[in-house]
Amino acid sequence: MEYHEVVSKILGLLQTNHCWHETFQHEAVRTSEEAAKTRPGYTLHQGAKAMIVRVKNPQPRFVMLVLPADLRFDNAKVKSFLGAKDLRFASEQEIGELTGGVQPGAVPPFGNLFGLEIVADPALFENEKIVFNAGDRCFSIAMRSEDYRRLSNPQITPFSRA
Repeated sequence: MEYHEVVSKILGLLQTNHCWHETFQHEAVRTSEEAAKTRPGYTLHQGAKAMIVRVKNPQPRFVMLVLPADLRFDNAKVKSFLGAKDLRFASEQEIGELTGGVQPGAVPPFGNLFGLEIVADPALFENEKIVFNAGDRCFSIAMRSEDYRRLSNPQITPFSRA
């Protein structure tokens, strides 16, 4: 099966840096809940949900937010942390342009591969291991959360809510 080229980039990054990881091939999924059902041994809380938002302060820019898949982001906390006047989800077209064609629901938490600033919620690192769609809706990767932190170098601030 042919996957998006981002899958190979992430696998290469993990192998080059000697990071433990495991992979899952599965039916195409779009939501975190659907994805969790395809990953035996992992919970929804271990899912690393990556969302791209458009921030305006005053110039617009795109930022990746990463948090456990069972949580939501608090708009006010994100706006405050980023000093944003306005915040909205990136459109499907913007996501495609920013990521080289990765579909919504398949965006991996490695915003650094796309030149995006990453902001991660500390709740993500309560998990020893995290799992995420890795650039394709049919392919997931699990890895240690500390390796993710080291390789992606996100800003870390609490912005999630149940």
